[in-house]
Amino acid sequence: MKSAKRIPVLLVEDHAIVREGLRSLLEIQGDIEVIGEAATGRQAVERTRSLHPGVVVMDIAMPRLNGLEAARQIRQIAPDVKVLILSAHSDDAYVETAMAIGVAGYLIKQTSANFLAEAIREVHKGNTYFSSAIAKRRDHHEQQLLGRNGHAKTKFASLSSRETEVLQLIAEGEANKQIAAELGVSIKTIEKHRDHLMRKLDIHDIASLTRYAISAGIIESDVQLTIV
Repeated sequence: MKSAKRIPVLLVEDHAIVREGLRSLLEIQGDIEVIGEAATGRQAVERTRSLHPGVVVMDIAMPRLNGLEAARQIRQIAPDVKVLILSAHSDDAYVETAMAIGVAGYLIKQTSANFLAEAIREVHKGNTYFSSAIAKRRDHHEQQLLGRNGHAKTKFASLSSRETEVLQLIAEGEANKQIAAELGVSIKTIEKHRDHLMRKLDIHDIASLTRYAISAGIIESDVQLTIV
């Protein structure tokens, strides 16, 4: 009975040692239970579907499917699940995109364990929770991002989930054949997505697509340096 009252949490972080540390910190809390872990954004979406967590603690910088796109897909398939971003990045591009998606909270990784636990409790109750540095900018960002219909507007938010997945994989240096295999579609479909992306964004070469992905917070600026 006691475990049933705990807040079920899914940890999403691509570094195993960080996940282990977060699990240890959270499991000493009497009211929080880590029910699963994921190392990629795609795993996060799949495990949200199968495990039904109350809160997903999500890093942003992950290969294959970044945390922001994973958060958007989770919001689509499980709108009752609260997504709490825990990232080393507090750049405007990341924060604005996260807010446009509708995450419940955003913490930077320098946050103490007590604040993380408090954030999990608050978002699980239906409230929002932001690191103090982000909270100070939040009202200003909302005013800037609100469109005529009251919805936040960002370039990232204007792309579909599949377009964002394809864009990330292109920006990470994957060839069309590899992307097709990753997403389970034909090479011709990937070519169509790429051409549509270029027309939609008015971008006409891969290098510019990569720069766009960085500026929109879809990949980190150092991702290309790690590609062999």
